[in-house]
Amino acid sequence: MSIFSLILVAFAMATDAFAIAICKGVSMKTPRFIDAIKIGILFGVVEAITPVLGWLLGSAVVDYISQWDHWIILALMLFLGIRMIRNSFDDSCCCDDEPAPNKKTFFLLVLTAISTSIDAFAVGISFAFASVNIIVAAILIGCATMIMVTIGVMLGTRLGDLIGKRAELIGGLVLIFIGIYTVISSY
Repeated sequence: MSIFSLILVAFAMATDAFAIAICKGVSMKTPRFIDAIKIGILFGVVEAITPVLGWLLGSAVVDYISQWDHWIILALMLFLGIRMIRNSFDDSCCCDDEPAPNKKTFFLLVLTAISTSIDAFAVGISFAFASVNIIVAAILIGCATMIMVTIGVMLGTRLGDLIGKRAELIGGLVLIFIGIYTVISSY
């Protein structure tokens, strides 16, 4: 997988965290930049760890299913992409479930970061089949998430969930494109 493809995947993986960050910014009313960076670092670290865990699992089984690996990558990317596209059309505001700012705790932020990184775990599995350098991929995913979450928190008060939903749509389309490209390039 080329570095350009890895960068696209990294930003696609960060779109759901970006949508949540916008909601967090809305709930914070006037977020400080230092708070946005702290939240961005938390999400970035979690998002960087999960593809490594997925890669470890995928590496354990890659020899058994290597002849179908490109189809597995396609299936995972289609599943994640379609899920993200479907979520982008959800009419409910991503901020509706947001507790009052004074009820937010570090633990809740960690749980939210984990929930938005499950798709990165699945992508990590596919990276094992595609012989991707997992360290480079994890760093790119973590950095993209940190940047997008920090920006999302800061923009939250101005943008609401409008951009968050469109970001998930674009991220889903990118994942589907990469899955299709993987199958085409394997022949």
